[in-house]
Amino acid sequence: MRLIYPADDGGPGIATVKRGQTGEAARAAVAALAELYAYPAAPPSLAAPWVRANMIASADGAATLNGRSGGLSGAADRLVFSVLRSLADVILVGAGTARAEKYRPVKPGEIWAELRDGRAPTPPVAVVTTKLGLDLDSPLLAGAPEGSRTIVVTTEQCPQDRRAAAAARQADVLVAGEDRVAPADMIEVLAARGHRRILIEGGPHLLGEIAAAGLLDELCLTFSPVLEHGRAGRILIPPYEVAPGQEGQEGTAAWPPADLTLAHVLEDNGSLLCRYLAATLQ
Repeated sequence: MRLIYPADDGGPGIATVKRGQTGEAARAAVAALAELYAYPAAPPSLAAPWVRANMIASADGAATLNGRSGGLSGAADRLVFSVLRSLADVILVGAGTARAEKYRPVKPGEIWAELRDGRAPTPPVAVVTTKLGLDLDSPLLAGAPEGSRTIVVTTEQCPQDRRAAAAARQADVLVAGEDRVAPADMIEVLAARGHRRILIEGGPHLLGEIAAAGLLDELCLTFSPVLEHGRAGRILIPPYEVAPGQEGQEGTAAWPPADLTLAHVLEDNGSLLCRYLAATLQ
């Protein structure tokens, strides 16, 4: 893996090591990536969380291959994925992504312990769901470790018995809205628990809502050297507005384009791993 922007000094690059690998090469690679992807030392406000998204897309813009984002991933993307998880306080996903990607609690062997800085050994997964339409007996809800219990962010509309059942398994249930979880509310309830380094891993609807609300600070996007041929959706689906009297018809995008600033680009076997910052932060 080599840094191609900003241009490096022509050094040996960053080794593409595997999770759990030990030795000098692994330590050097993880340290180099942790420096490249470090969260701000002093965020704009001491109380403000930093919201980062990590996504992958094919060369023709598809967010999945055969229904899953993992089909686009390579060794370098998986390494960065593990480093970003290691740096995060919490991993935020939508319920659809949790189901499609068969999410489970993060295991210690899947991340780099040296990047946890005295925090819990693994970051918890937080799932946003309006009515808690998840398998309550899935490993995500029933198999989380006590120190990193899965967090369910839901609504008052969610049936009380579903909330109680999720809590009885191994999840912390947070209510953040009456009939929908607004982006600002989901970020607020996580930050209130001390989770200020927030990593979004999907899906497209959740990322679209976060971006439209102006809450996305950073996008880490891997371009995979694959042509998916246009059958899958994109990494982001914007919220839509429907004009009065036009209910039931297709709406229009409710937010304008947003500028990003390129922070760095890594290349490995044709994959481009890009880190963008919201232009307003520059």
